[in-house]
Amino acid sequence: MEAKKSKDILKLFTNSINNLLWPAVCINCRAAIADNNDKLCGDCWSELLACTMDSCCRRCGCTAAIGGVIDGCCPACQGQDFHFDAFAGCGIYDKTLRSMILAFKNSHCELAYTLGSFAETAFHNSGFSDEIDYLVPVPLHWKRRLARGYNQAFLIAKQLCTGNSKLNTDLVRIRNTAVQPNMATAAARAQNVADAFAVRKGHDFAGKRICLIDDVKTTGATLNECAKTLKLAGAEKVYALVLAVAGRNHS
Repeated sequence: MEAKKSKDILKLFTNSINNLLWPAVCINCRAAIADNNDKLCGDCWSELLACTMDSCCRRCGCTAAIGGVIDGCCPACQGQDFHFDAFAGCGIYDKTLRSMILAFKNSHCELAYTLGSFAETAFHNSGFSDEIDYLVPVPLHWKRRLARGYNQAFLIAKQLCTGNSKLNTDLVRIRNTAVQPNMATAAARAQNVADAFAVRKGHDFAGKRICLIDDVKTTGATLNECAKTLKLAGAEKVYALVLAVAGRNHS
């Protein structure tokens, strides 16, 4: 009992010193927070939760009211063809979620834990998490990967590996495509990533159920091309999970 009490006192003392020397700050806005165990301040948590999607089209990922989905399609995706079989997103690409993702892609890889937890919730609510064999991050070209130092989709996928779902990096980007946000139209985005992906030689995805992981979905061109490549490699099902979906006007 005395030993436990001494450990508790030492822990309290150590935490107090840490808070004094290294005050806890919000990982998003850098505002001071009360506890080192917290990652975000109250305002950022509120904005992040406000970005979550109440409902979205499970076919294309567009934000859509439940009553607006007919025969599995929302108005934005009726008449369109997708190579991925279902979609899940964490939230809308706006406010705190947008600023965190932009920071995450620009050297702040410490955000992977908080964003990964956000993605984990969406994954388990997706309806397809229990059947996934491989979690496949959307790959960067090696030149961009070298310049950034990491693939943000890989860091998120790594945190979702539970049960039978294994991380797989055998999907590669074989062409250094232009940055998608620079493309003005959906057609230009699709053309930009056409035939940009391949499966590593000797790897067989036959019969596997795969979940693609990416940070942001706008038109879905990148996810669609990745899913197409995996289906050609024999995948039975390909699903998609993203941290954020760009607004309705971009879907």
